[in-house]
Amino acid sequence: MSRFRLVAIAVGLALLVAGCASGGGTFATPSGVSPEAMVAQIRAAAGQDDTELAVQPLRDPMVEDLRGQALSLEQQRRYADAVAALEQALELVPDDPALLQERAEAAVLVGDFATATRLAKRAWDLGAKVGPLCRRHWETLRQLRLVAGDAPGVVSAQVQRESCTVAGPARY
Repeated sequence: MSRFRLVAIAVGLALLVAGCASGGGTFATPSGVSPEAMVAQIRAAAGQDDTELAVQPLRDPMVEDLRGQALSLEQQRRYADAVAALEQALELVPDDPALLQERAEAAVLVGDFATATRLAKRAWDLGAKVGPLCRRHWETLRQLRLVAGDAPGVVSAQVQRESCTVAGPARY
């Protein structure tokens, strides 16, 4: 089993156990997986390998503050407030693929799977179509298709996710 898969499984299980132990606000999807575990899998799909191509745009400081606020709220399990912070950021930069992806993940956390699907697709449409963010888009769609019981959609999303990995340029 690859190191990536082991890390993804460990993160997912840790979040699942934490969600079960903490009570309030956590619910299971029809497939029995918590939204927190789904988001852990989505984020783990990005990987942590510095050897590949990753496109990073310049960031607006106000948007970065809102993103930080949303992350802090998420860590406090105040998911609806995190959604509101990300919505404010999207008012400033509505076409930022990373921000749309973060908002899609927040939608998963509040159980709004239709919005999560729409935002992940839009983020991919606007994004670089390679790298860690691309994998997060497709893993979001894969997770949502798992919940929906869409086996062919799961396989398709996994193939798309794997096509996002592109080696970076050789450095001399």
